[in-house]
Amino acid sequence: MFNFTKTTLALGVALASLAAASPAMAGQCPTDKVMANPLTNRETMPKAVTDDVLGSIDLGQEIGVQGRDLRLRKLVVQPGGVVPFHSHEGRPALILTVSGEITEYRTTCGVPITHHAGDLARETKETGHYWVNHGKVPAVLYSADVKAQ
Repeated sequence: MFNFTKTTLALGVALASLAAASPAMAGQCPTDKVMANPLTNRETMPKAVTDDVLGSIDLGQEIGVQGRDLRLRKLVVQPGGVVPFHSHEGRPALILTVSGEITEYRTTCGVPITHHAGDLARETKETGHYWVNHGKVPAVLYSADVKAQ
């Protein structure tokens, strides 16, 4: 008999929500709001956030990309919590919001982006951003990214 854990169940629900989402680019900057945004008041210090690596793969051993790991992380951002400003230059990522909601502030978007459960954020070399949980419940995110070793 297959035994589901809470994490497996939550991830399954989030993926099912993502599959059922409308094609309206949920979790991305609206097309008419894509623009340079210097984020002059950017958050630079982490606050009330945990970041746990669930697993990683040495890409040098797998596909010859030396000095890089593919990893999966679970982030939990408490109400009022902050994932501080950072860049994704050389570090692409996909972020799945599993539960709660969180607001992203990007250097390439003129408005904040609210990510709801089931939303997928695509982070590329152009992405500089920070995230804030303005909600009343923790936001749970899964991040699949490529990182320098």
